[in-house]
Amino acid sequence: MVKVQVSTDELVAGRYRLLEGVHHEEGREGWHGQDVESERPVALTRSRLPAHLREEAELRTAVRITRESEALGLVCPGRVSVVFDVVEDKDFLWTVTARPEGVPLSALLGHGPVDYVRAARIGLGVLDVLGAAHQEGITHGDLSPGQIWVEEQGGVTVAGFGLMGASASPRLTAPSYASPEQARGEGGGPATDLWALGAIMYEMVEARPAIRDRGGLEATFRAVERLPIRAPLSAGPLSPAIQGLLRRDPVERVPESVVREALTRILKAELDDDSMPTETLPIFRDLDAPPTRRVWGKVPLSRPVLLGGALAVTVVCFAGLTAAGGLSERGTSASGPAPSPRVSATPSASPSSTVPQQAPSTSPSPSSSSSASPSPSHTLTEDPPTSFFRYTAPQGFSVELPKGWKPVRTENSADGSYRVTLGASGDPRTLVVTYSTQLTSDPVAVWREVDTSLRGDSIAYERLGDIRAVTYQGYKGADMEWLSTNGQVRERTFGRGYLIGDHEGFSLRWTTPAADWDTAANRAALATFLRTFKGGSQ
Repeated sequence: MVKVQVSTDELVAGRYRLLEGVHHEEGREGWHGQDVESERPVALTRSRLPAHLREEAELRTAVRITRESEALGLVCPGRVSVVFDVVEDKDFLWTVTARPEGVPLSALLGHGPVDYVRAARIGLGVLDVLGAAHQEGITHGDLSPGQIWVEEQGGVTVAGFGLMGASASPRLTAPSYASPEQARGEGGGPATDLWALGAIMYEMVEARPAIRDRGGLEATFRAVERLPIRAPLSAGPLSPAIQGLLRRDPVERVPESVVREALTRILKAELDDDSMPTETLPIFRDLDAPPTRRVWGKVPLSRPVLLGGALAVTVVCFAGLTAAGGLSERGTSASGPAPSPRVSATPSASPSSTVPQQAPSTSPSPSSSSSASPSPSHTLTEDPPTSFFRYTAPQGFSVELPKGWKPVRTENSADGSYRVTLGASGDPRTLVVTYSTQLTSDPVAVWREVDTSLRGDSIAYERLGDIRAVTYQGYKGADMEWLSTNGQVRERTFGRGYLIGDHEGFSLRWTTPAADWDTAANRAALATFLRTFKGGSQ
């Protein structure tokens, strides 16, 4: 647990003795304590008092907080910390509750990442409490790991209701969990609580916050409002739910019902694990991170379940697997189509290469033959030969890959969609193949949605050229190309998506360091992928 240095010479309100500090966040501190009159254990939380509460009478403030906690205590017995005393102390407010079972989630996070199954279980418990509160017209508005108590068997208790409520004031404690609308001073509603839940689940699986505290309210609020969030790398089937909750526009955030369904499916899949086949991911190092980052290795995916079509309703995307997309440093919109590669006579000079915004397209026109796949370079015949082999995936698609390449990550959705990332250890390039059953009929329009999402969520995002309609292997498709920054590396991505039916189709996404984009090996690889790819149902 986090130890908080505090003087215990004096009793809070002359009655409550502070025994042990259990969590500390910006604007909030928590202790185990004792009611010296009744000798019963209590939990005490000291929170920065929002301005709108300072202007109210002490009695009115106390009544609001106790009333909301009591109302929720009746709806969620044992799952809400019911406040039985409120004490004002200058610019701070003390709330006193019965001591919850377990430990604060903030203490649990101090021991490293949480398994995605346990994260789903905790997230579902918190969501149940939030859902009940929202049905009663109550918004938490101040949710953070220090307000969630976790029992060893997975039960949760949520504290802190009533401090902010549905007021128009911005959040003043734990600002790194504030939603963008709170950071802009717009107040919040149920969608604000959902953002906080997404940020908390992100931190559980990643062992790092989605937005780091910047040492002050205003600086942290600016970061929340402006900085993109890197896609979670260790969330497994939780990733779409987390990314859907962390949509900056509150209107686009996935609703509680969709998140609940996703978390429930993950837990059900875990219960069915003994009777269901499992899939093991090959060991590979996260190429996006410094060498000191942990290795992603042999993680059992017992019936990994993504939100698929449910999230596709919220954000139309080329892949149901990434329908909440836009957070991935490597273009979580893997489902989307891809832009035609630029023909360049010289390699990019640096990772932030000055690539023309308007790139000439070498994609076949709608009247082109289905076999006339675009070539990334007219000098391809002059490139040194690269050794390829024919790879046929268990999912049914096939493509020629450089020798040594193999699947490094596989994700599956309950609706039949899937995404397979292909690459090799030590090679920073990847090819992502996505199959989706939740596509719309206009690939160009889909890419416009993806472009908008990437602009808000990717680091230093820059689209190259226009989104272009193409015909690929006789099917309707679209291309888009963009630059983004992943860690310290400037990356360039070419994506092509095409429809093979009313709602189903494939996409290929090719990502390399931008500085290496025009190398002979990269041009040869992309040309080979486009020429040899065959979808499983084609």
